[in-house]
Order: sequence, then structure tokens, then C-alpha cells
Amino acid sequence: MTRFAILLGGTLTVTARLVRQVEGARVIAADSGMGHAAALGVIPELWVGDFDSTDSVLARQYPDVPRQTHPEAKDATDGSLAVAEAILRGASQIVLVGGLGGQTDHMLGNVGMLLGLARKGYSCFASSGEEEAYPLLPGDCLLDVPQGTRLSIVPFTDLEGLGVQGVRWPLVNRSVALGSTLTLSNVVTGNVSLSLKAGHAIAIAVPAASR
Repeated sequence: MTRFAILLGGTLTVTARLVRQVEGARVIAADSGMGHAAALGVIPELWVGDFDSTDSVLARQYPDVPRQTHPEAKDATDGSLAVAEAILRGASQIVLVGGLGGQTDHMLGNVGMLLGLARKGYSCFASSGEEEAYPLLPGDCLLDVPQGTRLSIVPFTDLEGLGVQGVRWPLVNRSVALGSTLTLSNVVTGNVSLSLKAGHAIAIAVPAASR
């Protein structure tokens, strides 16, 4: 499994958990996301973007990192271009680092990108250090989050047959309508397993150690 960490320009809190999650990963930075490299102790193998949000100080810090420059007038975000490059380089696991902070439109776009990647068979999640987002599609999956983590399931469609185990308020074969807040703010009590028969959603975790 080839894991890539994509450094995005959203806000980031560097935690021991996040450092472990990116340890050993190949790294690509998207525009101002390069600003997270020093805090994480990584040197990206590629720097992608139109560089409209990269200041001259940051540019001078990394003169030896190869750049892939794109025009400002384009039909994709710098983050999605970085993800596409990771896939070309053989990524099977993708972590969007900084993908949950900053502008709301970009944050929601990143969450949508997770669902799109998962539908194509990639293992992926996003993290701001304080929050993590995991795509939830039909099937079964396990979440590696510590006890005491706050866990929410946010529907992006109507959900059928949702199961949530290892939490204070478990669910079995539950229907959840789009817009429902039923599945917000649960608490992890053990090993978390999720199952879904139809629909798609995002699991938002706030790991206990980050609060």
C-alpha cells in the first residue's frame, strides 16, 4: 500500500496522532499547504499549484522541491491537482492534511473529494489535527479512534441500514434522512464498527487526545 499525505492550505494543529498518521508517507504539497511541512517535519517530493497563496518567504524556504505550476484560471483546485498527481504516482491511501480547516467551500469540496476517492476504491481521510473525516459508503468498516472520541455521522444522502457499534448510543439497521441530526455527537467507548446498506455519509471524529 502506497500512502500519500497531501498538504492543503487549511488550518492545522500538529498533534502526535497526526504525526503518526503521516509518518512514512510520501508527501505532495498544494500551494500554501507547503507551510505545514516544517511543523510536520516532512519534505514534499512535489509542490503543486498556481502559487497565488504562496508568499515569497515560503517560496525561498524550499528552493529544491520540484514544482508543478498551473494557471490561476483552471477548472480544479490545487488540492485536487495534488491528489491526481499522487494517484499517478501509485497512491492507494491518501491523507488530506489541513483539509478540514479554512474556507467553508474548500472544506466541503475536500469532504466531497473523500467520497469520490472512496467510490473509486482508495483508502482516504482528512485531518486538521483536531478533527478527522472519513467517507462512509455501503459496506462495513472499522475506525481507528481512541475511547472518548466524539463521533458524528453526517448524511450526504438518505441513509438506509446504518449500524454504529462501539459507541455510547449504538445504532442497528437504522434509516437516517438527509438533514437529520440523529447521528451527531456520539462518544466512542470501544472498537468502532460502521455498516451501511445504502447512501453515503461522512464520519467526523474529534479524537479524545486532541480535545
